Amino acid sequence: MAVVFERPHALCDVPMHYCPGCTHGIIHRLVAEVIDEMQIEGDTIGVCPVGCSVMAYDYFNCDMIEAPHGRAPAVATGVKRSKPDSFVFTYQGDGDLAAIGTAEIVHAAARGENITVIFVNNTTYGMTGGQMAPTTLPGQVTQTSPYGRDPEREGYPIRVCEMLATMSGTALAQRVAVDTVPHIKEAKKAIRKAFENQRDKKGFSIVEVLSTCPTNWGLDPVKALERLRNDMIPYYPLGVYREGKGDGVK
Repeated sequence: MAVVFERPHALCDVPMHYCPGCTHGIIHRLVAEVIDEMQIEGDTIGVCPVGCSVMAYDYFNCDMIEAPHGRAPAVATGVKRSKPDSFVFTYQGDGDLAAIGTAEIVHAAARGENITVIFVNNTTYGMTGGQMAPTTLPGQVTQTSPYGRDPEREGYPIRVCEMLATMSGTALAQRVAVDTVPHIKEAKKAIRKAFENQRDKKGFSIVEVLSTCPTNWGLDPVKALERLRNDMIPYYPLGVYREGKGDGVK
């Protein structure tokens, strides 16, 4: 019988703790598939900070390091500089990367650190109970914006890819999504490109992945995917925002 589906070797054969319908599992698989295809499992070191990805070390067969909240880029910088031939990636949520870790990610990009950042944007603080995040959409109801986010009061969402695309040290800033099969395939290509950039010493690469949080959104998995498609993508358009390190932007 032909084998049509296999678990990537870089992904551990264990149950995941994520909520039903959460797309973290899809993103984990894409990262693991790229590690397998590039045959770099033994040379890869992942960094997972506080957030829903706090236990990502249970799911990847490569070496993993736990980082303080928001500090994954700093930890990854130290690892990469001490082991420059390794493939170092961070796996971060929006409450982590775009809030407490804003300075870390901005300066890692400005320095052009040769690391890969997987940034999962689901417009909410997932693990800690669904508070408003820097990426929460205008009008979105959260535990700390019960009447909907009001830009006049709480300010506007941060568009991370657009911001980091202004940094000369950024070799790749791309936003993808995991709501459809074509988008998932495009997401994998972007993650592969980010790891290849690291291999080729091109500098800092970030792939922002628009994701769902059915539990904190109060939606079933299907409705959550529809919200991603209908509400998030119009506000956070998919695409490549920067490709090519240096003062000139391609």
